[in-house]
Amino acid sequence: MEQILDAAEYLFSVHGLYGVTLKDVAQKVGVHHTLLNYYFTDKKTLFDAVIGRRAGVTSGLRMKALDAYEAACGGKPTVEGALRAFLDTDLDLYSQGGENWKNYGALGAQVSNTTYGAELFDLHFDPLVLRLVEILKKALPDCAEEDIFWGYHFVTGALMLTLARTGRIDRLSGGRCNSDDFEAVKDRMAGFMAAGFMSICKTNKGAAG
Repeated sequence: MEQILDAAEYLFSVHGLYGVTLKDVAQKVGVHHTLLNYYFTDKKTLFDAVIGRRAGVTSGLRMKALDAYEAACGGKPTVEGALRAFLDTDLDLYSQGGENWKNYGALGAQVSNTTYGAELFDLHFDPLVLRLVEILKKALPDCAEEDIFWGYHFVTGALMLTLARTGRIDRLSGGRCNSDDFEAVKDRMAGFMAAGFMSICKTNKGAAG
């Protein structure tokens, strides 16, 4: 089963949901396609299993990190502190978990930009995201709630682009940056995004005043 899910994860990450058949997965594993039909009624069932297998791991680790951060901050969370718990924990998982986790990251980046993928993300990640938002509200008590949700929207967009590892930043920077350098991303993303939260909250608070 793990071989099937690993093979499907890789193929889906490269070709997408609609570019892969159960026969393709069976061929990559080296088994007859009837074996996949035994375990999975159709391709979407397999796709859902691929997404769900690692979703619980990454969601659980980040939930623990957010809980630990809130417990340690003495009731005074900061935006950057909350984002570091949310982002850095995930980036560590993808950078240290081997090629299969990187394939999952690329797959997640791809499906997050589709309606069906967003529905799967609703199912697997909403409790985690709302936990982050809860802490951000405490860090920014005067910020409009919609600005916090927009801020999260921008954060997750940057995270998904990072996990896609397209190589574009490598070419744009003339090799100064590397799409696989998650440590470089960790050094920058949370602080950059925290400043963005502060900016939109301050701007819209001033406009409202």
